Amino acid sequence: MPQQPMKAPSCALSLALLSLAAIGSPVSADTTRAIEDSLKFGKGGAVKMDTTYRYEHVNQDRGPQKTANANTLRTRLGVLSPAFHGLQGYVEYEGTHVLQSDYNNGRSNKPGYSTVADPGYNELNQLWLSYAGIPDTLIKGGRQRIKLDDDRFIGNVGWRQLETTFDSVLITNKSLKDLTVNVGYIGNVQTFTATTENINAPILNANYNLGDYGNLIGYGYWLDYTERENFEKSSQTYGLRFINSAKPKKFYDHYSLLYTAEWSYQQDYLHSSPYQANRFNLMGGFTAYNVSFQGAMEQLNGSGKNRTFDTPLGTNHAFQGWADIFLATPDKGIRDVFGTVNANFMENDSLLLSAIYHDFTDDTGRSHYGKEWDLQAVKKFGKHYSLLAKYANYDADAFSTDTQKVWVQGNVNF
Repeated sequence: MPQQPMKAPSCALSLALLSLAAIGSPVSADTTRAIEDSLKFGKGGAVKMDTTYRYEHVNQDRGPQKTANANTLRTRLGVLSPAFHGLQGYVEYEGTHVLQSDYNNGRSNKPGYSTVADPGYNELNQLWLSYAGIPDTLIKGGRQRIKLDDDRFIGNVGWRQLETTFDSVLITNKSLKDLTVNVGYIGNVQTFTATTENINAPILNANYNLGDYGNLIGYGYWLDYTERENFEKSSQTYGLRFINSAKPKKFYDHYSLLYTAEWSYQQDYLHSSPYQANRFNLMGGFTAYNVSFQGAMEQLNGSGKNRTFDTPLGTNHAFQGWADIFLATPDKGIRDVFGTVNANFMENDSLLLSAIYHDFTDDTGRSHYGKEWDLQAVKKFGKHYSLLAKYANYDADAFSTDTQKVWVQGNVNF
């Protein structure tokens, strides 16, 4: 479908891409080391800082929404205590300052605008205590960040300015060779839009390392949302995942294989209406020198309203297109067939270029939802500084509306 030109955002994207290729390290190595040393104290103690500036532009063709422009600055400041007889604690403040507010922040503050889910807010992001005094075991309790596997089911939604954290207890055990078991309980979810959702959720994730062959993972997640408005988000999910190792074995010196095979089953749990749904996730690809190529298909089945395979605690922005059209599964399910190319350039692979093409249908493949192009460039300057330019273009057919998004971002973290 035809779309309106985006002169200003396109110019901003072009300038950002040029700057990624041309800019030098923003701070000298000696200064960076001095900052690192000044933030450390005691045995394992540290002050942690993370600041992200972001410009986000959203343009949608149909509907009453006005074009959104958001300029936001997010800051995190945390203190990690020194370790003492296996005990360690952490406290972290998080706040987003809105510099330009021509957008709906995800809490319906300006419903006439397209959504950029980054509300201005100040909050306690993390407050936890951990204990490592039991061999091969770490116990962590309190408000914490949890990221399991690829964040599809349990993640921190790290793309948004405010992240999702969990009031929870998580136990990680590695007492059996090559096996990592995470078992926990989540009591509350502090979401990326600065709301709180009450939940009773036991979680289990077991990861067995098969060496050069990869990792075999089994999981179970039982999500019981206890507030009436969220009852239908309740579910129980079971799955198996097989994926290539984090560092795939190379052949002919410069080549390696990439693969994923995953099946998940989900059904109603406690407060939700009766339903059953499956998810299939398949990927095959390879790396050649500094470039990787992947072809993949992810399918989440659906058979009507409140009868779809959903991942309410996942980092859903990372899946099914960066335009965020499919954060919730359509009633008829979704099949996402996509191809990805990633290329690393410059010293220490500090420049990463990515391109992804998606083709979306319902879970039968008969109804064509639309297609999407996603492009991204990330330039890192050592461990602590980065610049990012990102673009998403969703071309609608039978679902939603044409959508273009542009992001320009800078990050400093210690």
